[in-house]
Amino acid sequence: MHPKAPALHNYRRRAYGRGVAVRGFGMEISSVGVVGAGQMGNGIAHVMAVAGFDVLLNDISQDVLEDGVKLIEKNMARQSARGKLAKDQIPPALARITTTVNLADLGATDLIIESATERETVKQAIFEDLLPHLQPHTILTSNTSSISITRLASRTDRPERFMGFHFMNPVPVMQLVEVIRGLATSDATTTRVMETARALGKTPVEVNDYPGFVSNRVLMPMINEAVYCVMEGVAQPEAVDTVMKLGMNHPLGPLALADLIGLDVCLAILEVLHRGLGDDKYRPCPLLRKMVAAGRLGRKRGRGFYDYTK
Repeated sequence: MHPKAPALHNYRRRAYGRGVAVRGFGMEISSVGVVGAGQMGNGIAHVMAVAGFDVLLNDISQDVLEDGVKLIEKNMARQSARGKLAKDQIPPALARITTTVNLADLGATDLIIESATERETVKQAIFEDLLPHLQPHTILTSNTSSISITRLASRTDRPERFMGFHFMNPVPVMQLVEVIRGLATSDATTTRVMETARALGKTPVEVNDYPGFVSNRVLMPMINEAVYCVMEGVAQPEAVDTVMKLGMNHPLGPLALADLIGLDVCLAILEVLHRGLGDDKYRPCPLLRKMVAAGRLGRKRGRGFYDYTK
């Protein structure tokens, strides 16, 4: 546990007593459980804590949790240095984050955001393990970037209180949040989740449940085509990215963006698109498959289309 974080045994007592609350429809959201302390999960915990929510961050390893909180502290310091966050806001924000390796502890929270690996079987198992411990009003959400919300919701006891809550990477910087309705998601749940996103200073956009939603249905074919350009010898990665940055005014080239997202994540999303929509325009490039098989996953492994070890 982070030394600045309160003890876990105090969490249930304090969860509803302070911090920001999103009210409406007979309940409020003041406490948030985040499953997964990796790149996306720690970013979500970061923005939730800064906004005043009490956050319970879960992962399978205490070492992973400690690394996640250290990264949150580092990113808050970076925000402060850039004038985006007041220095005196950092200690109370960090104090709102509690960590636990016990998934059942998240049952005390009002809203749960699952941010585990982009594999449907993993996400289903997490929700099934959570179900016996949830409060009746708890809203379940997934930060999935492509997997069917309706299908995930069908494995729970509350499909009307289940939806997609898709943050963009890096979470503390990016403004957009895709809020994805499953077939059974209620209007009340949608309203609460949209209001929660706004409380974070984000701009929520409501979309419906189709493979890849909007963001990745548009983005991933562009990344995939950029990989084909490299595979077919049309241009080197630097040239492809320069064309898109200078010619199309993109802040980051598609291959550098793929490295940031994680090439394994890009491959998983393309496979969902290809399988779910049945169109070969979403077929993952063989070079992308080869690079993932070789462990060249992008920034998180030090090498993807670019070398980050230097």
